[in-house]
Amino acid sequence: MRRPNTMSQVTAINQAESAAVSAAANTVSSHLQSVVVVIPALNEERSLPLVLADLPDVGQVVVIDNGSTDRTADVARAGGAVVVSESQRGYGAACLRGLATIAQYIDEGHAAPEIVVFLDADYSDHPDLLPRLVAPIFMGQADFVLGSRLLGEREKGAMPPQSVYGNRLACFLMRLLFGARYTDLGPFRAIDYGKLCDLKMADENFGWTIEMQIKAIFAHLRYLEIPVPYRNRVGTSKISGTVSGTIKAGSKILYTVARYGLRRGSM
Repeated sequence: MRRPNTMSQVTAINQAESAAVSAAANTVSSHLQSVVVVIPALNEERSLPLVLADLPDVGQVVVIDNGSTDRTADVARAGGAVVVSESQRGYGAACLRGLATIAQYIDEGHAAPEIVVFLDADYSDHPDLLPRLVAPIFMGQADFVLGSRLLGEREKGAMPPQSVYGNRLACFLMRLLFGARYTDLGPFRAIDYGKLCDLKMADENFGWTIEMQIKAIFAHLRYLEIPVPYRNRVGTSKISGTVSGTIKAGSKILYTVARYGLRRGSM
């Protein structure tokens, strides 16, 4: 298969466009009931209430308790979220459980969401900026919007050097292999629900975010990156906060890029 022409499909938003997106975000509030937010969580009882309090009024918030030993599930329910459990540890496994929960609701007769937003539970992202991410999709300008931490303002220490360099390396490899102009693998992202289903996501661990971005390229999705601020998380990171976590995450991400790079001719 010919490499997709991502130059016209993958867009990093500029300053003027950013202002336009901000203005558009103010007009989408009436559409937010068709948005479902998926939040994987592991021992985030301190941060999760802050995340839920800052979220705008959306159709549904699904928190996936990925084996927490604290009160994560309790505080999520208290904050109005639907809580489901996923015993298999892994970011991707938790996200897949969230998608399975959405599919179950649809099977029960509920309306399908228009957009799914993925958001971390550690309060490092700014949940109140959700309207900025979904606005381009509602307005028909994109299928997939990625919040780029590397284009936005970052608090000192919010992204350790190994995370910054690892993201840049992964994005460089995706540009080299696929022609994509990504700047980040950030977890704060919004995607059209139907398009997401078509991607047939499968990764159960650290490769989830980059799998979505690579598959979006081959599915010819229209998407853009929007600068988002990034702050120090509440508590200690399960990934970048440890050497072993950083090595595991980095290895899986690079493996995923290489695997799809070898398969790109058949996709």
